[in-house]
Amino acid sequence: MNTHLQHQINQWLNNDPDPHTRSQLQTLIDAGNETELTARFAGRLAFGTAGLRGEVGVGPMAMNRLVIRQTTAGLGAYLLEQISHAAERGVVIGYDGRHDSLTFAHDAASVLTAMGIKVRLTHKVAATPLVAFGVKHFNAAAGIVVTASHNPPQYNGYKVYWENGAQIIPPHDTGIAAQITRAATQAIPFLALADAIKQQTLIWLQDDFYQAYRQGIFDAKELQHRNGQDKVSLAYTAMHGVGADMAEAVLNDAGFTQVYSVAAQREPDGDFPTVNFPNPEEKGAMDLVIAEAKKHNAVLACANDPDADRFAVAVRTEPGQYQMLTGDQVGVLFGHYLLNHAPKNQQLTGTTIVSSSLLSKIAVEFGTQSYTTLTGFKWLMNVGIAMHQADKQFLFAYEEALGYTIGNLVWDKDGLSALVAFAQLTAELAIKGQTIWDKLEQIYRQHGFHLNAQVSIALKADTPNIGAYLREHPPINIGEYSVVSTDDLKSLQRTSADGSQQTIDLPSSDVLIYALEGGARVIVRPSGTEPKIKCYYEVVETMTPTDTWASAKDRAEKAMSAFIKTHQASLPS
Repeated sequence: MNTHLQHQINQWLNNDPDPHTRSQLQTLIDAGNETELTARFAGRLAFGTAGLRGEVGVGPMAMNRLVIRQTTAGLGAYLLEQISHAAERGVVIGYDGRHDSLTFAHDAASVLTAMGIKVRLTHKVAATPLVAFGVKHFNAAAGIVVTASHNPPQYNGYKVYWENGAQIIPPHDTGIAAQITRAATQAIPFLALADAIKQQTLIWLQDDFYQAYRQGIFDAKELQHRNGQDKVSLAYTAMHGVGADMAEAVLNDAGFTQVYSVAAQREPDGDFPTVNFPNPEEKGAMDLVIAEAKKHNAVLACANDPDADRFAVAVRTEPGQYQMLTGDQVGVLFGHYLLNHAPKNQQLTGTTIVSSSLLSKIAVEFGTQSYTTLTGFKWLMNVGIAMHQADKQFLFAYEEALGYTIGNLVWDKDGLSALVAFAQLTAELAIKGQTIWDKLEQIYRQHGFHLNAQVSIALKADTPNIGAYLREHPPINIGEYSVVSTDDLKSLQRTSADGSQQTIDLPSSDVLIYALEGGARVIVRPSGTEPKIKCYYEVVETMTPTDTWASAKDRAEKAMSAFIKTHQASLPS
């Protein structure tokens, strides 16, 4: 074993507060497993705009108590440097139901309080939106949620909110990362929670905090449709996460009493025993809630992911049959519904570059415009906050990966308020004798049947750099579609077919967007680290008076299949 690696390991053993991970490391040392040891000390789990996320394990490349303490010390130092009165304003901390989350949250609180920073720590598990709410509610300097959201059981994560209540964006990510690197070479301050309470730097967030969020949903002006609740029945699953208590409470507050929770998935369980992958988008993840819906012939089968910031729904098509809505379909339904009820001074909506273009068309229908950001709620919310003003207040934003924000109670995706809003939308339609499917068809008949697909394409190791190739060989056509314009988000230039150019107002990113005739679109996101690209496709089919939902869908699916096949064939191999 080389001297540098031996030094790293010794340092780790001297500082790791967890006997379990110290024992794991010692086992690797005793076995002489240098390959595994080298991998575990090859670098550091990267801190970015999403904070930290990784598998729980030994060493700086994994999630563990020492990494949490070092990260928190770095974050604390950055807050004290950047934010006025950060120590007094403090940090809100919450955590999900994964096995290590409580310990990680308590360690974070002990580090911050040792640095003189006030901490408000949830006394039990909390949905991620509650922490985002808490940052604004208490005018805190920041928020931390210990959660790996919908990742597999072996993962955990550390998510940071800035003082505005939204996820951090540059330059704060790199600033915090630099402070973490510095903290990792120093002794980490630590104060036992009992001592922090005596020093009045730790405040436990008891039930009144949870009730404040619950009341916020009840009072939200966007969630005041309270008719027809008796016409809506729904099955619900928390997917072994932390959403059930609050989900059932806010639904009941809104008058929805025909709610049937999946008992086997209701309580937090870090092993996620009934799902292979606790993400509602994954095949099979919704099976139990759909089975529960069938048992009661419920109208909806609804799910939150394990930290309850995402919302998924399957809608009854006929007795005993249910169909999942895509994130885009839920997003455009929300957009149309909310804009239809919103006052003229609250019509600001937004979505991301990879989500359906349909929301922007619905916004125009209502005499307003929808903003577009890079992928991720950190961008959606920070831009929304910047644009939010008295005569143009924020209303709604979404991304296709099942994330929705309704109103400004929370500046992040919130699966709990989305659950209430979707039930209310369904109730309003039911009063009119309509279903969700009727409303979607009505929207598609007006704006075209929009179909979206995402494909990750693995390329050969010797394939040329895809981004560079596409920029050097700009396509004129993709299949049967002519390219109307190309957005290069790396150079921030839009080039139209006639050669004219205009500047794009977005942060630079290695993304190419091709707008095609007939409303079709393809977005290409090359990988800078491996021979792989992610492509997002959209086709739009006009619905004729003789079209049915089925015929338009069939035509769109055939067009999409041909589109994807042709586009992939045009890429270098």
